[in-house]
Amino acid sequence: MCRIMKKILITGGAGFIGSWIVNQLFNNGKWEITVLDNLTEQIHGSDWQNSYLYKSVVGKCHFIRESVCNLSAVQQAVCDCEYIIHLAAETGTGQSMYLINQYNSTNIMGTSNILQAISLAGKKNKVKKIILSSSRSVYGEGKYLCPQCGVVYPNGRSKEKMLAGDFAFYCPHCGSKMSLLPTTEDSDIKPASLYAFTKYAQEMMLKTMCPAMGIDYTIFRFQNVYGVGQSLKNPYTGILSVFSTLMLENKPVNIFEDGLESRDFINVKDVARGVICSLENECCNGETINIGSGINTSVIEIATMLKKYYDSESDLTVTGDFRIGDIAHNKADISKAQNILGFVPKINLSEGLKEFCSWVISQDKDGSRYEKSLCEMENAGMFIRKS
Repeated sequence: MCRIMKKILITGGAGFIGSWIVNQLFNNGKWEITVLDNLTEQIHGSDWQNSYLYKSVVGKCHFIRESVCNLSAVQQAVCDCEYIIHLAAETGTGQSMYLINQYNSTNIMGTSNILQAISLAGKKNKVKKIILSSSRSVYGEGKYLCPQCGVVYPNGRSKEKMLAGDFAFYCPHCGSKMSLLPTTEDSDIKPASLYAFTKYAQEMMLKTMCPAMGIDYTIFRFQNVYGVGQSLKNPYTGILSVFSTLMLENKPVNIFEDGLESRDFINVKDVARGVICSLENECCNGETINIGSGINTSVIEIATMLKKYYDSESDLTVTGDFRIGDIAHNKADISKAQNILGFVPKINLSEGLKEFCSWVISQDKDGSRYEKSLCEMENAGMFIRKS
């Protein structure tokens, strides 16, 4: 008996997260996969044909090397697809603060093109559902508890206090020092970077247009995704990749702020599994869902773990340098993902880092652009050096 394959489009499908989704869907055996990806040099390097990520998906999908900014290419990709996983985006938080048009063009107009392509298809449209990869960055600083005032959603930290080496959070109402709470999906939306703004704009576009077009959707707010395949060439995202490249060359590692800033790290394999679970799950239609580990780990802890795994001689220096728009802490409440999708992370941080480090050692590294990226941010007034 001939199995009827379900057709799916993955924008950004040759990227870090996308490549894992492609591979898991391919192994599932019931999906006909189309990937739309422009193979940007910032992620794949100048020799894209030999990119680890590209080679991991080639032969497993119908590949279209194009940008989501090209409406005709998007129309071609969307044609006949029943499901869309929209991952294609510019992703550097700091970089977004000075490459404003580029981030708006790719993230906002790219999403607009997907919706426009569906609309132009009219009665021929076959899309049933869109999955959007959004970001925890839309919450800004997230959710805190003031001992006097209760739950507070603070704005960004004061530049003056950070210059003075004070990276804590104080209640805007009474001035008391606050403690971090897990961020729930109903938390206030307070984008602190242009990247975050564009991700929230994507969310609102789907929430507005999908019901009007009779299409289901699910929005995922990813936390800090890491793992095998994370670009070692992109200095604008992924502290694990940046730290790894420096440590393998025994170069000093600059730990920003006081080193106690923390992130919720989630392995890319778990992320891909969570996204795929949502494709045919009607319970998550129209929902916005955090995907994370529910555990926050400080940057100095991460750096120390990596140094041990690599047996590196790098000096770890807490400098007090900081980037405008960076959040202090991140810890997701993942109970909604557990209740709706049955999603529980399977890979703990220690296990995931060991696998990541083993893979990094086998790859070509290029840390030459890291200092250049910091200079770009500094020249734009978005990176403050105290060291």
